Amino acid sequence: MPVTNLAGADQFVLQAAISAYSDEAYTNARKLSGTGIVGSNPDIDVNTETFIGQVRWYKPLNATINVASLTNAANGTGTTFASDYLTYIKTVRTHGATKVNMAQVVTQEDGLAKIGRDFAETRAQDEHNAILSVLRGVALSEMLNGAAAASGATGLGGQTFDNDPTDKKYGFYVDLGSSKVVVDATATAQGAARAEGFLQAIGKAWKDYESEYYYLVTSPEVVASLRSANLVDQIVVTEGNVNFNTIFGGKFRLVQTRANQGFSTAELAKVNTGAGVDITGVKTSFIVLPGAIAMEALTVPDSVEIFRDGRAYNGGGATDIWHRWGYVAHPAGYNWKGAVDAFPTDATYGYAVEDTTPLALTSVVSATLASTTGVWERKTNSALTLGILPVFHA
Repeated sequence: MPVTNLAGADQFVLQAAISAYSDEAYTNARKLSGTGIVGSNPDIDVNTETFIGQVRWYKPLNATINVASLTNAANGTGTTFASDYLTYIKTVRTHGATKVNMAQVVTQEDGLAKIGRDFAETRAQDEHNAILSVLRGVALSEMLNGAAAASGATGLGGQTFDNDPTDKKYGFYVDLGSSKVVVDATATAQGAARAEGFLQAIGKAWKDYESEYYYLVTSPEVVASLRSANLVDQIVVTEGNVNFNTIFGGKFRLVQTRANQGFSTAELAKVNTGAGVDITGVKTSFIVLPGAIAMEALTVPDSVEIFRDGRAYNGGGATDIWHRWGYVAHPAGYNWKGAVDAFPTDATYGYAVEDTTPLALTSVVSATLASTTGVWERKTNSALTLGILPVFHA
């Protein structure tokens, strides 16, 4: 079919007897924005005057218990309490296009109709990308805790069954190393035992605060392994308009996505130059609590704007349409340490911070990751309150 060679309409196929245009189905990676991973946080105020806002809370008490005495007249020791705060960051995104008005005379198609019709898909994809970037950014921060010295002391690796959850020298992740998450069947590894790695991961991470269910964000490769091991439940869980396959009697709701959620060989090599315990698993899955990422929409001025230039194209005119939206995407329990004078991009959600300067991980100069953290700083007292658990595996 010929394509028009008119500069203002070169995206249209023309033919005298062609049928009406139809839309090719989107085949982007399955989105995280429509899952229960995303929740709300009423403490986030989207109407603050700067790029950032702050949430305050009281820390748990470390109560001092006195034993009363009838003979000792000394004063009892009082219990003190403390508070803390974390910072969140806003972002604003835009999406638009231009049409040559008179092109419609030739093409019989409105050049902006496709943009407006598919705006919901565009925005959902952007939110998905931001959520995935936040997941990877949180993972990097915790990797630096366990594999480097981001916590102020040499990292001690990932979570174990008996580590102190308030000790930040343990990164909030589980490294299965060279073990696959679904091991090959043997005489002793049958049924659910083949995917014991996931069960061990939640036990190590949340210990006696295990949740009723989790979301398992993983690749089609891992899901195929679960199916071949006959571990996928027959019952499907419906949440809103999303149907989830589950494993282990609904313990994990499977979020299958081909989106890149792991770390490159160069990035892992950089992390492992730190003074802590090396991470040896080369692939990444995420176990995520419901509502682990708060997403609050911003009220953006002129959310849809149309601009017409009647003089363009020798008076034929051109029309622009621009969509604008914004949100706060913030993982529970973390503090934003990135730049606070600009809206963050998806890339900067996953940056490291070297001597207060946000950088891509592979741009960090320090050979031993000295003074290097992630842009998401663990802020809550106990890791048991966190909701994003990276699992590294073969």
